[in-house]
Amino acid sequence: MTNFLSGLLGLRRGPWEMLASILIALGVVMLMQPFILWLYTYSFIVTLVGTVMFIIVSHFRE
Repeated sequence: MTNFLSGLLGLRRGPWEMLASILIALGVVMLMQPFILWLYTYSFIVTLVGTVMFIIVSHFRE
């Protein structure tokens, strides 16, 4: 856990890509659930933020 947090603070690619992938997956799950309207409403924004974040952090150093 501390290695993950130090990677985030050190702007390393691996932890940030994992966080962006989790956001993308969370957005897709929010999009496909039929019960809570506000989750569906914000699903596109969460997926978009995760995708843009993944594109940006793919340029970070290893």
